[in-house]
Amino acid sequence: MTISRFRPIGPVRRMILVPIFALVASAGGCQSDEAPADAIPVPSGRVVTLIEIVSDIRGPEGATARFRFLAPGLSEDEVEAAATDMEALCNTFALARIDGVVPKPQQIIVSLSAAPVPFGEAAPDVVQFFEAYDVTGGSCVWSVF
Repeated sequence: MTISRFRPIGPVRRMILVPIFALVASAGGCQSDEAPADAIPVPSGRVVTLIEIVSDIRGPEGATARFRFLAPGLSEDEVEAAATDMEALCNTFALARIDGVVPKPQQIIVSLSAAPVPFGEAAPDVVQFFEAYDVTGGSCVWSVF
């Protein structure tokens, strides 16, 4: 005689379990279209998260803080939206994080990347945008890069 630990699900249990599984799946229990908890709001509404902050490598204007962001799905056609998003990221995110950095950055470089790329490495197949900003009077002022 073989004893089985598993019993087939009867019709009553099935009537209870199927709607519960459907509810969990529709509520996002299996997948979620929501932005990650660490998403940073930007004007375009794109999902943007911080990859890293690099402040130990001198830039063309001296002390520089680089804020590298991941923007999945970023395309070459989004130049204007990306520029607006990067300026917002500089003013609302980066400026608040350079206090206490020694030496104090004179320039902030913000980048958006469609996929993670190691700092300093070329990735011609990944869309990336970069903007440079001077820190002037407590705000980010776009500068030629």
